[in-house]
Amino acid sequence: MRDTLDLFIDDTACVEMIRQDTDDYQRLFLEDIPLMDVRAPVEFNKGAFPNSQNVPILNDLQRHDIGTRYNNEGQDAAIALGLELATPDIREQRLQQWKQFVTAHPEGYLYCFRGGLRSRTTQAWLEEQGNHYPLIKDGYKAMRTYLLQQLEASVQQIPFVKLSGFTGSGKTRVLNKTRYHIDLEGLANHRGSAFGSNINDYQATQINWENQLSIACLKYRHHLPNSGVLLEDEGKRIGRNIIPDAFYNKMEQSSQIFLERELEQRISIIREDYITTNWPLYQQQFQDMANDKFSSFVLDNLTRIKKRLGGVRYQHIHNSFVKALEQLFTTGNCALFNEGIRILLLEYYDPMYQYQLQQKQAKILFRGTEAEILAWVDDHLKTMTL
Repeated sequence: MRDTLDLFIDDTACVEMIRQDTDDYQRLFLEDIPLMDVRAPVEFNKGAFPNSQNVPILNDLQRHDIGTRYNNEGQDAAIALGLELATPDIREQRLQQWKQFVTAHPEGYLYCFRGGLRSRTTQAWLEEQGNHYPLIKDGYKAMRTYLLQQLEASVQQIPFVKLSGFTGSGKTRVLNKTRYHIDLEGLANHRGSAFGSNINDYQATQINWENQLSIACLKYRHHLPNSGVLLEDEGKRIGRNIIPDAFYNKMEQSSQIFLERELEQRISIIREDYITTNWPLYQQQFQDMANDKFSSFVLDNLTRIKKRLGGVRYQHIHNSFVKALEQLFTTGNCALFNEGIRILLLEYYDPMYQYQLQQKQAKILFRGTEAEILAWVDDHLKTMTL
């Protein structure tokens, strides 16, 4: 027979193995902990977190009906309706979905909007099946508030340096070759120009974009606590995502370094980034419709800046791109795009960028080639104070 001490040790070990509910939001985001979001899809689609998966306890209609009952008759009546809607079939379906998540992500946590009835009901149903799964205290609302607060702290604590350069100079390429950066365009899933949308034109909601930005800054502060950060010089809007005011205002006030690149190199970079890289993706996704879809991508985006180009210049570039598209579809050669790209750079993007630089009157700390910029960044951003 085992003695009392052995039983006590075993019981203690079991208790230690049971993970507790948490409000350690920093760890959740720094370690990319998987999160099971049991809110309704309409809530999830409005705003969530990068490592969350929507496995709802209520669908949108059920959430609406229970919310109406709560407002009209109170909490007890709302709970009663919830129990009525949770038929055995629905309950079994929910349990199977939750158990799949729990099995796939044993280190994860679950949450609802405020860490209340929905998350605790989910937790209780799982517990009845022998699956203990911890929840996040105070739920989505507390985590969202935490990220907004941390974004403000990041703006205060991280020294910013902007990477400037004419369109096509390859700023994003250079940015991603140093560890001392945050890629705003990468987070926004957009290149930040009239031709910047990706093949699916997908961007996160504004809330999700802000969450991603805050998490990226939080990780930067944690892993590189004494370093400045290099940010690409951006406008207020990147595609449909808007840079938060405090973050953008600090960017506008920050010093910058300027990437220099020859015109022919810039033309080549633009052609590669927007034509030769994108065209195979369109072929793969759209197949027989690829020619029409890619033509729309090029020509419709050109139309978006028609007024600023002026009618004559727009028509010249449009005709040039039509011929270039025909050659691309026929031979696979994209060399004819060079003419239209050159005009866009010299007569539209460059004058616009020069005007913006003059208006901002930002201090330029350094000018150089790609290699010189990277060397400067390694020397100056590793340790930098405000």
